[in-house]
Amino acid sequence: MKISRELKIGVVFIGVLALFIWGYNFMKGRNLFDGNIPTYFSEYKNVQGLNTASKVTINGYQVGKVQNIKFNPDPEKKGQLIVEFSMMEKEFEFSKNSVAKIYSDGLMGGKALAIIPSYQGEKAVSGDYLKGAIELDMFSSVGEKLNPLSSKVESVIVKADSLLLGINDIIDTPTRKHLKSSIAQFDQSMIEFKHITNSINAILAKNKETLETTLTNAKDITSKFSTLTDTLNKELQEAELAKTVKELQKTIKGINSLVANLDKGEGSLGKLLKDDKMYTNLTNASKELEELLREMKEHPKRFVHFSLFGKKDKSGYTEPVE
Repeated sequence: MKISRELKIGVVFIGVLALFIWGYNFMKGRNLFDGNIPTYFSEYKNVQGLNTASKVTINGYQVGKVQNIKFNPDPEKKGQLIVEFSMMEKEFEFSKNSVAKIYSDGLMGGKALAIIPSYQGEKAVSGDYLKGAIELDMFSSVGEKLNPLSSKVESVIVKADSLLLGINDIIDTPTRKHLKSSIAQFDQSMIEFKHITNSINAILAKNKETLETTLTNAKDITSKFSTLTDTLNKELQEAELAKTVKELQKTIKGINSLVANLDKGEGSLGKLLKDDKMYTNLTNASKELEELLREMKEHPKRFVHFSLFGKKDKSGYTEPVE
């Protein structure tokens, strides 16, 4: 069977068209021979240069590609971008709590999309939206850290400029002349002070031996005076102690003599302690005195008589019993 030329051209055209469609989709990250590929979405305010066909990775391993980037049609989210990306690894599962983060892929500044998987929560399926995030590259991070520092440096420069302007306003021409004069006088004072110091050094050098001898003598005198003071203190303490001991011995001797006299029955106390008759007399006298006082208290008229007229009242008087 002979195939016509037109049929051959048609078959070749269809094959080239199919190859073109397959290559175009493959460049976009779609493989038509893989069947239904799951796709996911994420929203960003700025995609940082992310392009279609940028790779999608999990833990550094490429698992898909960015399929499409378009603006969000929602009026409330006007200006935000929706990124659609595919996952060729169908068997890998993660939850809806996972994060799709844009990061720099290499030093040249190429951008890629990394999925930070989370395995807690509801399982993510094709068509779900993942939370979007952006990782700053090295230069952006350095710039972000330097921005506050540059602001502080600028503020310091402004304050220094204001300070210098204030100093220029204060230090006018007369003030500068006074400052120069003061500095010149200070220099002259320092020169004179240096001369005085040199003179003192010369005097000290000339009288060095005399000063050393004087200091040595003063040290010896101080040492001797200290020794003399210690000796005097010791002697005074010993003298006071000896005097105290003598007085104590004298007192003890007197106490011993008093105790001996009492023991011998000498003196009033001794007789009182040794003589039983004297003790008995004292006891009887005490009793008689007690009886007399009781009698005076009960019959006072017997002892005190007072009358302007008439005789003494002797009624109730009783002769004392022998």
